[in-house]
Amino acid sequence: MAFRPRRREPEVVVEVKPERIRVTGRGVKPDGRFGDLLVSKFINSMMRQGRKTISEKVFYSAMDIVAQKSGNTNALEVFTAAVNNVKPAVEVKSKRVGGATYQVPVEVNRKRAQSLSIRWILEAARGKKGRPMAERLAGELMDAFKKEGAAITKRENTHKMADANKAFAHYAW
Repeated sequence: MAFRPRRREPEVVVEVKPERIRVTGRGVKPDGRFGDLLVSKFINSMMRQGRKTISEKVFYSAMDIVAQKSGNTNALEVFTAAVNNVKPAVEVKSKRVGGATYQVPVEVNRKRAQSLSIRWILEAARGKKGRPMAERLAGELMDAFKKEGAAITKRENTHKMADANKAFAHYAW
């Protein structure tokens, strides 16, 4: 007779974990007048100290001024085109390589390009003093629509910086 040890196979216990529920962010709701997400993002960016109603009033009165100035063009189309005209395609980021800091040109993410264009339009409108904010914002939106003005200048300067430093593009990460 051969020796046969009494060996049991180990029990394999498989724990079934419940699937994780991924919670998506609430995001931004479309605004009440135009029903557009870009408009509500713009209003939220314009808002200071949580005063959304003031920011909405200023924006909507600026859109009324744009509608008067533009004539037959829809004010929402002018606004959307203005934001798209200011969006940068490339920007420079600082990268430290061996003790030297290089300005490396990097392609801009779609969301970042949108937020930069909104920020630049608002900065340009806030930079003009002497008139009510609605008039300044309307003027800057019309300028951006025509591809001129301070926000477009900022975009062009960003592109020039990236073009001047394209020799360092191989450092992009």
